[in-house]
Amino acid sequence: MSSMASSTAFFTPLHDFTQARTTPSPPLPFIKSSFASSKSTFFHPALSLQTSSNFPRLFGKPKFFSVHARAATEKTIYDFTVKDIDRKDVSLSKFKGKVLLIVNVASRCGLTSSNYSELSRLYEKYKNQGLEILAFPCNQFGMQEPGSNEDIKQFACTRYKAEFPIFDKVDVNGPFTTPVYQFLKSSAGGFLGDLIKWNFEKFLVDKNGKVIERYPPTTSPFQIEIEA
Repeated sequence: MSSMASSTAFFTPLHDFTQARTTPSPPLPFIKSSFASSKSTFFHPALSLQTSSNFPRLFGKPKFFSVHARAATEKTIYDFTVKDIDRKDVSLSKFKGKVLLIVNVASRCGLTSSNYSELSRLYEKYKNQGLEILAFPCNQFGMQEPGSNEDIKQFACTRYKAEFPIFDKVDVNGPFTTPVYQFLKSSAGGFLGDLIKWNFEKFLVDKNGKVIERYPPTTSPFQIEIEA
């Protein structure tokens, strides 16, 4: 776990993402994908959670962030090993064939309640159909994740009934950035570059381990899913 001492790179956001927006974010431009139920569709035109020999192709550019494929980046998410909330090594190759939604989380942010609640509901709905949500606690934004791993685990699992994997606390910006976030940011540079802007920024990774979209902190998890 990145210690409090190592989290020396603190970044002040360009604006406070916890403040209410005067204009709601527009819905994302979804294209429906085949899903296990004819009554439901899942969240991105580039992928289907359903196992299929015909993997859907990408459709255009995302609305909020552009994903920049970099020729020098041949790695996938499966090349990385991280530590879980109990500090045990976990190879991300265990998630091969799954759609991943990767989120940097915090316990004391204005976005905490809505994001944890919605992430938990998405996971409950789709976990048996190929979705994994990977949560990485981070204390770099407003010092809003100050607790120990045990505190974080107790908070997420007790208050929000989170069942998705939660990992060791990490740095996502600066000289101590954990390697998996170096990969995520190099695969999907945002409109202000590679920096993570605030808590609850989200990366969508396809079944091949490649980043296909990046969402800003204010994007609700429910905006990444639609009902037919």
